[in-house]
Amino acid sequence: KVELAESGGGSVQAGGSLRLSCVAEERTYSAYTSYSVAWFRQVPGKEREGVAAIYIGDGRTIYAESVKGRFTLSADSAKKTVYLQMNALKPEDAGEYVCAAVAGAYSLVPLITGAYNYWGQGAQVTVSS
Repeated sequence: KVELAESGGGSVQAGGSLRLSCVAEERTYSAYTSYSVAWFRQVPGKEREGVAAIYIGDGRTIYAESVKGRFTLSADSAKKTVYLQMNALKPEDAGEYVCAAVAGAYSLVPLITGAYNYWGQGAQVTVSS
């Protein structure tokens, strides 16, 4: 069992930046280094979209094509926190950003909803044009 808490959501003008945080509270025997942590976003009426993921053990990351070059993931293992730095935000980036994790992984887990079994409550991101 892993509890995830997101923060950092808010409203920003197009071209602006936000940084989301996802803090994990462990409820499992798995070390944080075995976690793959991802961000998904949900827009009303649209399917959930994988945004980015990071494997804590080696720092490898993957990004959706739509955010490459603009979003950057990083992790602070000591704080059990993953950060999603979002720059050059576009109106289409708006939505509910949800942190997800899977523990006990041996490598980066793809951005597939079904692959992640722990989910946070979500953080709203609004981007005005």
